[in-house]
Amino acid sequence: MEEIQSHSEHYRSSSSSASSPASRVPSSNFFYLRKQGALRQPISFEDSPDWEDNTDVEVRVEEGGDSINTATTPISPSLSKLNSGSLPSPPLPEGAVVARKIAGATIVWKDLTVTIKGKRKYSDRVVKSSNGYALPGTMTVIMGPGKSGKSTLLRALAGRLDDSAKTYGEVFVNGAKSSLQYGSYGFVERKNTLIGSLTVREFLYYSALLQLPGFFYQKKSVVEDAIHAMSLGDYANKLIGGHCYMKGLPSGERRRVSIARELVMRPQVLFIDEPLYHLDSVSALLMMVTLKKLASTGCTLIFTIYQSSTEVFGLYDRICLLSNGNTLFFGETLACLQHFSNAGFPCPIMQSPSDHFLRAINTDFDRIITMCKTWQDDNGDFSNVNMDTAVAIRTLEETYRSSADAAAVDTMIHRLTEREGPSLKSKGKASSATRIAVLTWRSLLIMSREWKYYWLRLILCMLLALCVGTAFSGLGHSLSSVGTRVAAIFVFVSFASLLSIVGVPAQLKEVKVYACEDSNQHSGGIVFLTGQILASLPFLFLISISSSLVFYFLVGLRNDFSFMMYFVLNFFMCLLVNEGLVLTVATILQDIFWSISTLVFIHVVMMLSAGYFRIRSALPGPVWMYPVSYIAFHTYSIQGLLENEYDGTSFAVGQVRTITGYQALHNVYDISPDDYSKWKNLLILSLMALAYRVLVFLLLHFCVKKNSSLFRFVCCKLKMNE
Repeated sequence: MEEIQSHSEHYRSSSSSASSPASRVPSSNFFYLRKQGALRQPISFEDSPDWEDNTDVEVRVEEGGDSINTATTPISPSLSKLNSGSLPSPPLPEGAVVARKIAGATIVWKDLTVTIKGKRKYSDRVVKSSNGYALPGTMTVIMGPGKSGKSTLLRALAGRLDDSAKTYGEVFVNGAKSSLQYGSYGFVERKNTLIGSLTVREFLYYSALLQLPGFFYQKKSVVEDAIHAMSLGDYANKLIGGHCYMKGLPSGERRRVSIARELVMRPQVLFIDEPLYHLDSVSALLMMVTLKKLASTGCTLIFTIYQSSTEVFGLYDRICLLSNGNTLFFGETLACLQHFSNAGFPCPIMQSPSDHFLRAINTDFDRIITMCKTWQDDNGDFSNVNMDTAVAIRTLEETYRSSADAAAVDTMIHRLTEREGPSLKSKGKASSATRIAVLTWRSLLIMSREWKYYWLRLILCMLLALCVGTAFSGLGHSLSSVGTRVAAIFVFVSFASLLSIVGVPAQLKEVKVYACEDSNQHSGGIVFLTGQILASLPFLFLISISSSLVFYFLVGLRNDFSFMMYFVLNFFMCLLVNEGLVLTVATILQDIFWSISTLVFIHVVMMLSAGYFRIRSALPGPVWMYPVSYIAFHTYSIQGLLENEYDGTSFAVGQVRTITGYQALHNVYDISPDDYSKWKNLLILSLMALAYRVLVFLLLHFCVKKNSSLFRFVCCKLKMNE
């Protein structure tokens, strides 16, 4: 304790003009002393349940000011000392008197501990005995440095932790030990997962169709409410964008679209992981003002923040400060300033509160301190960074445990859990048939607008068909042309399959969108695969019929409609199998570079194996390629096309003897003598297409749903070995 006291005294002396709590009251132009509820024009949030008697939380906006009185929230002992020095916000316009009975959900967590094996270097406990609560109509922020347990605590409250995590303690929803039901809460991930080829209104409308039951026309009002709630009216008809060839919305508006997607369910509780992620100061302030406006409707907002500006900090209602999983403070934001001052770490006047908090509790600053001890600037040494972070953390933690703020939190938790409030019921879901129809139509719209999804493949396949067809045109139907026809069909099928790699980026985007929607229970593996297959069928058939007909007539294959349609159908099934292979590799690796590289390698191996062990004139290849030739879809596609071309034909050998097409072809390519062999090959291709989809379904469940991939696994192993 002597060491802690000495470091505290040293830091107190280094922060000039901040020696007493009274002197820490900022001047009137400091925005973070604005009282809570300073926003106006609240929007309606109709589906929130009403509170009863003792659990009522009322907000009264008085005329001539905008101070909010919350009935169930006791004033923090530390905060009461500062309230006398705070100035009221500008008055509301005349007639703008709002009296609202807050309808929402209270979230209380008591002695909450989360352990994840291997998450921490020295301990598996990511969150340690955390206590707190979040009330309707308020914004509760979880703040702390990196790897402090912010996102883990947020996911624990939302019930979205991985299976490897173990949770101890209690989480109460409206006073009852229960989990949040579908539709009663929304969760926004840190990274935006949007569809750039859709407009904001289209994206939200399709999200509403996936989430809500009922007829299509009933979803439009919900979408318009979400657009209005997040102030996206000026961007509603603009493409989201985000691609290299499509600029789209700014980062701040894209972030608000991600939040608006969850608002179509009109949740009582909204969890947001880093709402200010990758936003500049202006976009961050606009985002928090919008969220403050949303909270005024009665929604309970809980989100994580790394750090924020002074203006943004003033909009928070309560703050939960974490460091290495330990709760250093929970309470009103202004009371946190007083808490740091009482612990001996007052915030300098010209420094942002959040910057000051993180400076005191972020252990990464110890490395800077070590560097600065050997440096000097123009004004001398860096005396204001000599504090040991570990000492500051221990001081703040011990001060909070024995403070009146911690006692007030325990009292409030007891009051909120002594009586059960209204339970949050699960809202209805859209049927599986509706979701399949919505995903199919949405995928069709995306594929029609994404030029590199199928349109680029169509152009490349047409060029390939023109080139190969021109090179092998005018072959005739003599016995000497059999080998040349085999080579033409082999080249066309092999390289047309290889062109599927241009669709890898779009496939990866589809998988990421599915992972986001599945985590929020908006979609499922079977629904996603069915919609994706149904949407891709028209484009694959267009590619197959256009390119195969060009190749068919340029090379001069058999002039019969039935044989020509078999050629188109066989090539279509080959593309369908190849589409499943691309989706499988993209799901496993989830990385553009490695997915493309792996697909190129697989196609080259399949082409070589099909050539070495099927073409009689080819040189013998390695032994391991022989079994590969039986699992390569090129083998069955080429074999079926050749059998279709020479089935029932005959060739004259001299003037007396004739041989069948099978005998002529068998000398060049290894085929089956069965009369129905070409249909068997088509059946094998169909089964391979189905098998790839089943494999993708399993991968979506075990890899995407658990947020893991082979690429991440290998990278983690390499880092551990280093």
